[in-house]
Amino acid sequence: MQRYTGRGRWYRPVTGTVAAVLAIGGCSSSSGSGTSHAAATSASPSVAASTAASARDTALWHKWGLSPLPAPPQPPADKPVKLSATGAVPVFTHLPTSQKVVFITVDDGQEKDPKFIEMMRDLQIPITMFLMNDAIKPDYAYFRSLQALGNHIQNHTLHHPVMSTIPLARQKEEVCGDQKILTKEYGTAPLLFRPPYGAYNSNTKIAVGECGPRAIVWWRESMQIRNMQYQAGDKKLHDGDIILAHFRGPGELKGATMTQMFANLLRRIQEQGFTVARLEDYIQSPAG
Repeated sequence: MQRYTGRGRWYRPVTGTVAAVLAIGGCSSSSGSGTSHAAATSASPSVAASTAASARDTALWHKWGLSPLPAPPQPPADKPVKLSATGAVPVFTHLPTSQKVVFITVDDGQEKDPKFIEMMRDLQIPITMFLMNDAIKPDYAYFRSLQALGNHIQNHTLHHPVMSTIPLARQKEEVCGDQKILTKEYGTAPLLFRPPYGAYNSNTKIAVGECGPRAIVWWRESMQIRNMQYQAGDKKLHDGDIILAHFRGPGELKGATMTQMFANLLRRIQEQGFTVARLEDYIQSPAG
């Protein structure tokens, strides 16, 4: 699987290893038929409001040339991934679940298309952002707007080096430096880390563990412009897969916009019968 650097070259990653139930009615001294009529009367506004909301949501999806994805299921109370405050830092490419969900992660931060914020506000699709400081520092506020929609911000280094090619001290500078800035700018310390190009080694795990994040997140699919590249031989999505995308614009997407690329991603997910859930909802933090 290859990954685009944003400078006209592709690299192969390197690794070292409505259904809300309304309770209507209650006690009443009226006859049975009177109670039923009151319940029906009180239910009507709620049903009408729900229908209107559904129509409004559908219209928002159609605005982007899409049909609505199903609402994600409730995340399990017993989180499938439990992180520890100490010890070895785990690496995962998917989350174990039998739910028909996948998780979208978006890396770097070069493209800051205001239309993408509008799209995320309309569709309410959860994403996890792995942000690199060199890319985001011209406009930290752009990503605050996405964070305000409930999307989490995670660590992706200061300068986007190939981590497995640099010494431990430099790796710590990259991870700890990004951790410090992201915590300051966005008010919460990243829990997760993604190595640029997918490249990591044993020193990366040490650096990540000492700088604050408690897991390294890889991926099983990467979104290009219209289609995904798959690691699995069957070239299909599977329950709990993590998908990699990037904040990119027309210059890197052969004329396509960020919103067009993301709409294509949602179509590919829908075609295979999946919906999108929030990655962090399936992970128990050390304090959780």
